[in-house]
Amino acid sequence: MHDWKSELDALVAETAAFARSLKVDISRPQPNEAVEQGTSSGPDYGGSERDEIKKRVESFKAHQERFMREREEYADSLMRRIKPITKR
Repeated sequence: MHDWKSELDALVAETAAFARSLKVDISRPQPNEAVEQGTSSGPDYGGSERDEIKKRVESFKAHQERFMREREEYADSLMRRIKPITKR
């Protein structure tokens, strides 16, 4: 019978030694380096906030209408494929 505990301990020791031998420099950016002060994270539409909200809502509505049309087209095509099978 194999002594699995000693094999496990040896594997853990080998892995730890390997990890210690690696020289990895992890430099993390400072908060002020990552994001400049005064910059906006969103797109600038060149108008007031109200105009920006209005444009985003219009874009969202357009996407929703497109998704609805695609779902309806898919359902129609599926029903056309199923209809001949169910008439038997």
